[in-house]
Amino acid sequence: MREVQWERMFPDELEMAFQACPVVYFTYGLCEPHGPQNTLGLDEIKAHAIACQSARQNGGIVAPADYWHIHEIGLYAAWAEEAVGRPPHTWLTAMPPWQHFKNVCYHVRAADALGFHAAILLTGHYGANWEDLGELVRLLQPFVGTRLYSLPEFESNYKGFSGDGRDTGDHAGKVETSLLWALEPDCVDVSRMPKEYQRGQQFAMGKDAFQANRRVGERMVADEVEWLGHKAAELLAEYDRLKPLHNFTTFETVERVWAEVVEPVVPQFKTMQHMQGELPEDSPWKANSGVPGNWR
Repeated sequence: MREVQWERMFPDELEMAFQACPVVYFTYGLCEPHGPQNTLGLDEIKAHAIACQSARQNGGIVAPADYWHIHEIGLYAAWAEEAVGRPPHTWLTAMPPWQHFKNVCYHVRAADALGFHAAILLTGHYGANWEDLGELVRLLQPFVGTRLYSLPEFESNYKGFSGDGRDTGDHAGKVETSLLWALEPDCVDVSRMPKEYQRGQQFAMGKDAFQANRRVGERMVADEVEWLGHKAAELLAEYDRLKPLHNFTTFETVERVWAEVVEPVVPQFKTMQHMQGELPEDSPWKANSGVPGNWR
């Protein structure tokens, strides 16, 4: 099997892959409750594995996985109180929005500095973060030669679970469980699922997880890989047409664009908004649920 993971490739392999198809995939997720039937890293495992399959089939290089993402804040905290409940440990690898998105800026810098023609930023973690990621890409693109496109993984799942375009995404339900089952079967154990569903009692398991199907997951993965191949081709064609300069290449440039362009907009990001209502005082999700006044 051809290696496409940046960190596992030798220099000559990277050079050959770059010359053949100068596309890089950045994937995002975190360790987060995904029911008793799925391993905690589902979001990033899923996104990274799909990106690897796309790179093998369509060309490109997959950047090292990023397992630290947004949680415990705003609507994420409110959702967790209801769906995750209060287990002994949540096993989250969470960080606040401003830290995650600044990290993404440096990922984009690496792509531009290396001269990639296109970068696809694929998040397997859902909620408001993917909308903010799209806004970040919009803000950065005028400064970046590499053509950028961001999406939540479910956007590329264009046929969905049933093949009719519905049920394209969920949380630890039939869709995500099927995808992980197809991609990394050792990371799914449906025998761990309870006989009956109780919200807030099964570590955020989706209500319809009982319908998960590995074969359907394999078909969804194939659909997503096909979609990503078309998107990569579009971005490469755009690059060839525009022939842009690569100027987003230094740490100083990243810090300047962050301070002048991105940071002033971050307070309007959806992941920065306060949740509706208050959490109970004894909620383990309350401590980090709001945005601190000194977040900058």
